Amino acid sequence: MLMKLLGFDGVCLAIDEFGDPSAPPVLLIAGATQSMDWWDEDFCVLLAAKGLHVIRFDHRDTGQSTTSPPGRPGYSGIDLATDPLRILDALGLGSAHFAGVSMGGAIAQHLGVHAAPRVRSLTLIESSLAGGRPGPLPPPSPELAEAEARLQPVEDWTDAVAVVDYRAEAARPYAGSAGFDDERFRAIAWSEQARSACVESSLTNHFLVADSPEADPAAISAPSLIVHSESDPLFPLPHGAALAQMIPNATLLRVDSMGHGTPPPHTWSVIVPALIVHCLANDEAAHCRNLHGAGTPEQEPL
Repeated sequence: MLMKLLGFDGVCLAIDEFGDPSAPPVLLIAGATQSMDWWDEDFCVLLAAKGLHVIRFDHRDTGQSTTSPPGRPGYSGIDLATDPLRILDALGLGSAHFAGVSMGGAIAQHLGVHAAPRVRSLTLIESSLAGGRPGPLPPPSPELAEAEARLQPVEDWTDAVAVVDYRAEAARPYAGSAGFDDERFRAIAWSEQARSACVESSLTNHFLVADSPEADPAAISAPSLIVHSESDPLFPLPHGAALAQMIPNATLLRVDSMGHGTPPPHTWSVIVPALIVHCLANDEAAHCRNLHGAGTPEQEPL
C-alpha cells in the first residue's frame, strides 16, 4: 500500500492503491462523512489478490484530503460527485469500475448517467435512488430518529476520545442484525481521527452540499450489481430492489445482516467473490467500448 496526494485546482485528494496497476481498476467510494478508512485494508487486499487494481480515496473534508472550515464547505455537491473522475484523470485512466456505499452509491449513479464512457460497471451498496420516480419507498426506521434524539453533541472536537465515542454511538443504530462490532468500529474511527485535519468538518460539511443534479437510474447503461441487506435501517431493502428494477442491466444481491455501511468482515465471503466476478466479467467489453472516453465532463450547476 502506498498513499498518494493528488493535486488539482487548489485541491488535494488522498488515495491508496492496491494490486497491479495494469489490472482492471475499481474505485471505491465511501459514504457521507467517511474517509477511505471505512473500506478495510484487508477488504482491498482480497480484491487486489484476485486481479483488480483497487483504489480508495478520502472525500474532501475527510482524512488527508483538502478540508474546509466546519459549516463552510469550499465545494459543491457536483464537486464531490466528479472527484472520482479527477482521480481517474490524475492516474491516466480512461475508465474504471465504481463501487459506492450509501452517498458513494449516489455518486456512482451520477457517474453512470453523466459520465457513462468512464464507467465499466457499477456496484451500489446499501444505496438508494439518486433520481427517477420509483414510486413510494419505505422511510428509515423510527429507531434511527429516536437514537439521534438521544445522541449527545460533541462539546470539544479536539478531544479525540469524545469524538470517537460520539462516532460509535452515532453509528450503533445503523448496524445490521449481526449486531454492532464496537471494537472494529472504534479501531477504524481512531485511524481516521489520526489522519483527519478536522473531524467536525467531516461530520458536518457533506450534509450541507448533499443536493446535486438528479441521476435517473433508468438511464444507466453500465452493468450494475446492487448489494443490499434486509436489515438496513436507513434504506430498507425495497430501495435496493427499486434500483435493481430501474437499472436496465442490474442484478440484486441480498446480503443479510449487513446493516447500513461498508461491508463488514462477516459478509466478505459473499461480497468479495461477487464483486470480483462482476468486475472481471464486464471488464473487457466495457474497456473496449470506453477506450476513447477521457476527460472530466463539464460540471453542471447545482
